[in-house]
Amino acid sequence: MLSSTSKSILKKQVQFAVFMAIIVLFSNFSAEAKPPKNHLKNKNVLVFFKNGEGFVHDNIPFAVASLEKLAVKYNFNVTVTDDAAYFTEENLKTIDLMVFPSTNNEVFTDNNQRLAFRRYIQSGGGIVGIHSAVGTERNWEWFKMLIGGRFVWHPKFQKLAITKIDPSHVSMEGLPNIWEKEDECYLMKELYPGIKVVMAHDLTSLNGDQNDRVKELTASFHRYYPAVWHQDFDGGVAWVTALGHHKDDYEDPVFLKHIYQGMNYVAERVTKKDYSKAYAKAWDSPVQFK
Repeated sequence: MLSSTSKSILKKQVQFAVFMAIIVLFSNFSAEAKPPKNHLKNKNVLVFFKNGEGFVHDNIPFAVASLEKLAVKYNFNVTVTDDAAYFTEENLKTIDLMVFPSTNNEVFTDNNQRLAFRRYIQSGGGIVGIHSAVGTERNWEWFKMLIGGRFVWHPKFQKLAITKIDPSHVSMEGLPNIWEKEDECYLMKELYPGIKVVMAHDLTSLNGDQNDRVKELTASFHRYYPAVWHQDFDGGVAWVTALGHHKDDYEDPVFLKHIYQGMNYVAERVTKKDYSKAYAKAWDSPVQFK
C-alpha cells in the first residue's frame, strides 16, 4: 500500500504527464493549422500567354483570369501580356517570377527575346509552366531542358488518377494523395534528367483503347509517369504541371491551390536576382554546369 506521501508524488506525476500531453497536442494542432507563408506577397509576376502557330487552348482566358484573382487574394503584382517584345533585359529585371499558362509552339519572335529570357533565369529568376508550356519552343534545346522536356502526344481527355510521389514537398500540401480528375495525360520526349517529380500519372487509370501508343512512349516508366515536377536549372527555378487542360480547372479550388502552391514555392526560392551570374552571350550558348 502506498503511503500518503507516495500517493501525492504519483498524483503530481500524473498531473504533469497530462499537462505535457495537452501542450504537445495543442502544439501539433497549431502547427497543422498554421497556413504556409505567402512568399508571393508584393512579388512582381509576369503572366505570358503567347501561342505560336498551331493549336491554341481555349483555357487561356480562364487561366489568366484565375491568376489575376490569385494576385488579389495573395497580394502580388501581376503583368499580363502575349507580346514577346516585353522580353527585354530591362523589363525582366523587374520580374520576380513568370507564369506560362498553356503557351504553345514558338512564342518568341527573335533570338534577342530568347537571350533576355535566358539571362533572366540565369540571374536567379523563376518560371511556373502550366499544361502545354511543355510544348513551347520545341526547337530550343535550352528551353526544353528548363521546362523539363518536350510534349509529343496525349491520350484522349478522360478521367484519370494522379498520385503524389513526394508528399513532403511544400507544393503538395493539402492536395489529394490520389487526385482523380478529368485531364490529359501529357507524354514527353527528351525528358530532362534533372527534374524532380512530385506527382505522377497512374497509367493504369487510363482507358485501355490507346494502350499500344501509351506503352510505346512510356516503356521505361511502367506504371507512373511524370505529371508535376520542379528543378533548379542554370541559375533559376522551374515548377511545372502538365495538368490543366480544361477551362473549368481554373475555377476548381483544388486545381487553383495546386497552381498557387507551385507559384509560392518558386517565389520562396527567387529572393534576389543577380545579373552578374548571367553568363550567356547568345540564346544558344552551351549550358555551364557548375
